Amino acid sequence: MELVLHKWVCAFLLCSWLFVSGVYSVEGLRGDSKVRGVNLGGWLVVEGWIKPSLFDDIPNEDMLDGTQVQLKSVTLEKYVSAENGGGMNVSVDRDIASSWETFRLWRVSASEFQFRTLQGQFLTCDGEGCSFSATAEPPPALGTFYIERNNNGRVHIRTINGTYLQATLQTQLTADYPGKPGWEDNAATFEMTIVANTLHGDYQLTNGYGHSKAKDILKRHRNSFITVGDFSFLYRHGINTVRIPVGWWIAYDPDPPAPFIGGTLEALDNAFSWAQAYNIKCIIDLHAAPGSQNGMEHSASRDGSTDWPNPDYISQTLHVIDFLASRYAKHPALLGIELLNEPSAAAVPLDTLVSYYKQGYQIVRKYSSAAYVIVCQRIGNADPLELYQANIGSHHLVVDLHYYSLFDNFFVNMSAVDNMQFIYKSRGAQLQALNSANGPLVFIGEWVNEWNVANGSQTDYQDFGRVQLEVYNSASFGWAYWTLKNDRPHWDFEWNIKNNYLQLGNSPKNWNVNGLVLLGSAFVSFYLHNIL
Repeated sequence: MELVLHKWVCAFLLCSWLFVSGVYSVEGLRGDSKVRGVNLGGWLVVEGWIKPSLFDDIPNEDMLDGTQVQLKSVTLEKYVSAENGGGMNVSVDRDIASSWETFRLWRVSASEFQFRTLQGQFLTCDGEGCSFSATAEPPPALGTFYIERNNNGRVHIRTINGTYLQATLQTQLTADYPGKPGWEDNAATFEMTIVANTLHGDYQLTNGYGHSKAKDILKRHRNSFITVGDFSFLYRHGINTVRIPVGWWIAYDPDPPAPFIGGTLEALDNAFSWAQAYNIKCIIDLHAAPGSQNGMEHSASRDGSTDWPNPDYISQTLHVIDFLASRYAKHPALLGIELLNEPSAAAVPLDTLVSYYKQGYQIVRKYSSAAYVIVCQRIGNADPLELYQANIGSHHLVVDLHYYSLFDNFFVNMSAVDNMQFIYKSRGAQLQALNSANGPLVFIGEWVNEWNVANGSQTDYQDFGRVQLEVYNSASFGWAYWTLKNDRPHWDFEWNIKNNYLQLGNSPKNWNVNGLVLLGSAFVSFYLHNIL
């Protein structure tokens, strides 16, 4: 057994040497080191899952912008359907609900809504007695409806003119029900099923509360969620960088376009001041672009659509980068600007993204030769090497990769040991390849000490965190944990540190022979503990 283990360890040390290649440091960081960072997620760009209580007082909070609903006539027992997913007529003739029968809500008020189809058109009706179609985009005034509902999932839908919708025996949807319907089985009563209510970002919060209430909620949140005390905590634990997500509306502070709320610019200014006081550097991360670059809540999408790959939105985004670069380029706390977070591989063509990245790079260079320009890998089916081959810029360019052992069926039912071996074998090899590529530096801009392992012990989490740190420390630019604070404990950096689930150890200035020995000995310890 000892001989076998000895050979295995020697082989592992050799493999470790292959991906621990090169000596790197990031200019501007204290101690001539690499980025050891933490994301300030959920602060200036809202993500409801990080702090769900922000949404607690919204009336009809299960019917926010982007909520997906299906409507079934209680008399016909058929679903309302937009033929071809939109762009055609509307009927009430489907036994089973799927994509054509699913509508995304656009919220006008707590009781007024518009219905958007799969293809993006809106339900409309031209007047009393009309038949419905799904051909309008954007929604006209007559595409707004009142939804009344009882406690049993039944709804009535009323036009702004006061008439109620009904499902006719001819399987048509018309606005001509006589009088006010009751809740018994009748042609104007529908069962409404909420299929998904997963978008909970800035758009859902601000449009859900309305401007006045949302302004109060966000002011309290921005003043309390991240404070100067957090920078003191980060400094004491060896963190030298914060990655700060911002939304595009920051460039229009203090009065951004509705429904967004001003105040993020003042908060970002505060963060730079606090960072400077504690010798911490800042990366400004454009997390939410106009039109949404990935359809998720953290990109402030209204309904899950990804509309950013549009010349007008791209031009507006470049204006935001110009604003941020001109304002912070000379600030001593600035380390870099990330041009866009997590663009979707499915919705954002590579040539469109590369063109934007090249223009954004030049804008930053107009104001600073020292600031790092960070470009994020597309999420989905995309290879980070595509950005290395794109010739975006020649100086202080960084590619951001996000490593999660979640969000993919590949990680389902993996054991703790399987997860750790994957980190070493797959991600370690990828970092070795990227570090060796003739191109940008590598940044693990998001990672977390969480996985799909059920009932993991504290020791399991400690080992998982240690393995991630050892591998991600080899990234030539460094890493940043997602995120500083979170209602879900294992996503919360502060909770992990205080409860000894994540052990940072000493700051690795550069990888050398000593670093290699530490990596090898740590994995031997892991091997002995978990496998033998």
